[in-house]
Formats: sequence, C-alpha cells, structure tokens
Amino acid sequence: MYLLGLGLIFLAMKSFGWGMVAAWDWWFVLSPFGLAMAWWAWADWSGYTKKKSIEKENARKKARIDKNREALGMGPKRK
Repeated sequence: MYLLGLGLIFLAMKSFGWGMVAAWDWWFVLSPFGLAMAWWAWADWSGYTKKKSIEKENARKKARIDKNREALGMGPKRK
C-alpha cells in the first residue's frame, strides 16, 4: 500500500511539475506501481495474504470468546 501511495504522489508531482520529480524520467516515476504489483503477486503466491487473513480472523474469534466468557463471569481462559 505504501508503494501505491508513493507512486500516486510521484505521478501527481510529475504531472503538475512540482519539485525535483518533474525532471525525473517517466519509468522512474511509474516504478512504484510496478513494485506494488510485484509485491502483491509475491504475497498471493507465497500465502502471506492468506496467513495474515487467518491471523486476523483468529484474533477476532479469540476476542469474541473472551468477551463472552467475561460476560458470563467466567473470565478469560487460562493456558
């Protein structure tokens, strides 16, 4: 996401002629978009995206269980 934001900033600066980015070549200005695509391809290929999704889902599940246990007066489960 950071690469996409950086690419949008570079693109705006190049288009409006702001700062030193206006003098850069277009391939350099557009390179963060290519890097973002490569990152997303790697993240999907390696399972990183799925792993983060499962971790987030498990954290939400644990928080919901702990909240329900607390509401029943049982407190969080000890390990």
